[in-house]
Amino acid sequence: MTCILFPGFILPGGFDRAQSDLLLRFSAGYPDVPPDMWWFDPPIRRVDSQLIPATEVIEHFLGRSWQRWSRHLAAGQWRSGVDGLESFLALVRKELERSVVGAVK
Repeated sequence: MTCILFPGFILPGGFDRAQSDLLLRFSAGYPDVPPDMWWFDPPIRRVDSQLIPATEVIEHFLGRSWQRWSRHLAAGQWRSGVDGLESFLALVRKELERSVVGAVK
């Protein structure tokens, strides 16, 4: 796996912190094989304490404990030769925003 770390990744409002380190991991087949998860340290939560589905697992990489955001792309959502790091980061941002809709800020 190739790991890319984004220290101090800025989070949208509605989370319990303004930033967290973001870890992306790519398999040897990337970019033909799509990524499907990402991780945060420290873990992030909604400000209203509502559970964010599929974020409860903690995994250990790079000597740290990471909150896994388990997300999987739909068939055909990843376009080999077109999509890459930028499009995956856009997907991460969109999912973060979707996860805090309705959170008390």
